[in-house]
Amino acid sequence: MKIETAVAALAALAQDSRLKIFRLLVQAGHDGVNAGRIGQELGVPPATLSFHLKELVHAGLIKSTQDGRFVIYRAQFDQMNELIGFLVEHCCEGHPEDCGFTAAGCGPARAKSAQKKTSPA
Repeated sequence: MKIETAVAALAALAQDSRLKIFRLLVQAGHDGVNAGRIGQELGVPPATLSFHLKELVHAGLIKSTQDGRFVIYRAQFDQMNELIGFLVEHCCEGHPEDCGFTAAGCGPARAKSAQKKTSPA
């Protein structure tokens, strides 16, 4: 990842509403969330929400698709994982595993399997 790309992503996330939106979309997984529901769940007015969504799209952290009359927003897990990897790339003198970081990445399928492993039987 280029440093300029990392800076753009971090700048987009460095705002309360955008960080909440991104976390909501990460939680939703690949199904995504329509703009109306994002606004309802987070209490963000439509005009403000539109601005924040545009900033996250521009940073490459989320993507929108048209589904009938709805616009669905989804987190871009590859971009998120690339950013995390960039941030820890040189951790512990180039050995991030020594710091407890695993570079397996995150995504809805991985998150579900991790929950199954940690859930009490």
